[in-house]
Amino acid sequence: MLATIKNYIKSKVNHPTVTEKSVVEAYDLWASDYDMQPGNLMLHLDEKLFAGLIEEVKIDGKHVADIGCGTGRQWPAIFSKQPASLTGFDVSGGMLQKLKEKYPAGHISQITDNLFSNIPDASFDVIVSTLTVAHIENIEEALIAWTRLLKPGGEIIITDFHPHTLAFGGKRTFTHDNTLMAVRNYVHPIYTIKDILTSNGFYLVAQQEIKIDDSMRSFYEAANALHVYEKYHGFQVIYGIHLKRD
Repeated sequence: MLATIKNYIKSKVNHPTVTEKSVVEAYDLWASDYDMQPGNLMLHLDEKLFAGLIEEVKIDGKHVADIGCGTGRQWPAIFSKQPASLTGFDVSGGMLQKLKEKYPAGHISQITDNLFSNIPDASFDVIVSTLTVAHIENIEEALIAWTRLLKPGGEIIITDFHPHTLAFGGKRTFTHDNTLMAVRNYVHPIYTIKDILTSNGFYLVAQQEIKIDDSMRSFYEAANALHVYEKYHGFQVIYGIHLKRD
């Protein structure tokens, strides 16, 4: 099994049994210490990837939705670009509570289905969604709903675990009460996501895929898992795409 984050590598060594949880249950459990993950390779890579993608998007004065916002990992980067508004959407009430503690004036909304029925059409200029889409079972239904939320000329940034990683057994894991938990994932090829969006009036602006390389050796070394690093060196681990509506 491919270990893609430091916590996963550590826990895989010490806890051979993994308990899979639904997305809502898992993130409600994880919320209390989600922000306390020093040395997490995937969060490190995602921050780097997202920073490059959002640099090419005009955020100043725009209305932004963060779908799968969690505790607001990307909010400092988004707020630094001075949006008119930023709204966080997540399925986990626990994660949204933590976000609200950090950003008391922040706009938040709990996701109860894929349709966002209570959100008016063309509410946002930009949607960002990081490390989220593989948690969504019916990805076509969800993405079509996202396109409804965007104004003409709207933009979408998506990052996530690479589907190759998930297809080969990679998991998002955390430890709760000394039990290794895995969050349920679904494998959505990148071309599937792009095809859905391009069929709904978007075009691809940028795409990036990051492989495990020499610069990541220290993460595995710190986790006492160099054998995993050596086995999967060169393997695609995370991707990001930026699309814009015509």
